[in-house]
Amino acid sequence: MFRKIASPWIVAVLILLLTASMSQATEPASKKLQVFILAGQSNMVGHAHYITLPALLTAEEEGIGRVRDLVFKKDALAVGDAYAQVGARLDGGKIQTQLNEKKITGEEKIAAAKDEAAKLKARHDTLTKKILDSFKVSKRVYITSIADGHRRSGALTVGYGASKDRIGPELGFGLSLEKKLDAPILIIKTSWGGKSINYDFRPPSAGVYELDEKQKKSDKAEQISKNAGLNYRMMNEAVHAVLKDLGKHHPEYDAKVGHEMAGFVWFQGFNDQFSDAFRNNYKGNMIHFIKDVRKEYKTPKMPFVIGVMGTSITKEKVAENAVSVAQREAAKAPEFKGTVTSVDSYLYYALDAYELYKKGWFEHLHEFSLIGSDRPYHYMGSGKFFVRFGDALADAMSGLLKK
Repeated sequence: MFRKIASPWIVAVLILLLTASMSQATEPASKKLQVFILAGQSNMVGHAHYITLPALLTAEEEGIGRVRDLVFKKDALAVGDAYAQVGARLDGGKIQTQLNEKKITGEEKIAAAKDEAAKLKARHDTLTKKILDSFKVSKRVYITSIADGHRRSGALTVGYGASKDRIGPELGFGLSLEKKLDAPILIIKTSWGGKSINYDFRPPSAGVYELDEKQKKSDKAEQISKNAGLNYRMMNEAVHAVLKDLGKHHPEYDAKVGHEMAGFVWFQGFNDQFSDAFRNNYKGNMIHFIKDVRKEYKTPKMPFVIGVMGTSITKEKVAENAVSVAQREAAKAPEFKGTVTSVDSYLYYALDAYELYKKGWFEHLHEFSLIGSDRPYHYMGSGKFFVRFGDALADAMSGLLKK
């Protein structure tokens, strides 16, 4: 007997179906989107200008090469490019000031000055583009950021600090974590300068905020009471808004696979230093905050990293700061064992920028601009500090995730 042979078109269809099935079987399964919340006040906002980042190219601190490679594309920037860019800006600014103040006179001299200023501006613009193009743009880490009034979403790179020219710890944190996790990552950053945990970020379980005597006598006492915990509520509103539309905020998000509330980073404390009530309640407030955040996102063991305030700069002074001590103690609370840790920020303080600041930053403006862009309470606005500290936060978070 002869077996009936299937028609050619049926064979073709079967082959196509088999090929598609094999292709689907060999494709890697989608990974859950890992969501990390970053929150705090001005040093989470981030006040380091991007022009301070090229200092990483010549820095010699331990492990700096690895951090440098996180931020810069290979061989994309020469050491002298940043120096030349700052020089062109400062020299051009001096000429323009002289022209504005009419300290340069005579048609020929004015024309020559304008020509020189134009050349310097063109050089500055060319170098600026080169520097900005040298920074890496993450392929798997995306961020949605509230940094005071600067709001922005997209692939993680420079520009998610207080302005499109500034960075905070998010850059080092995200780029470092990308190397450690084989999954798409979304950072949601909510940060506002000049806020305390005792009042502005007050967690619900900390109880009702008690007005001081001055506030009780104020005609705005009712409003003051009402606004207690406002930034805590704003933080959660912003995070939930993103979680409702994750596909809009990360191109790799797969709704069928879902997301995971992977961790929380807290960097704050400056505004709780100046009142006994604020200082003395910090540890308790921090513990309430962690518990409330975990409850809010239905993640009882959510990994939580506390950046310990280090604006006191030295190990000894930080150990005397009541807020810094409280942050360390909160992380060691028995109920948080293995799920909460703290990272000291003073270890990464840009001492070179601080020394030049004390020496007279304005008299050494060209040199200072390359390593600092703000005051000591903003960690000198040092890109080197923020990237290194962000990397340390990522190391701590990775350690908790492994546990």
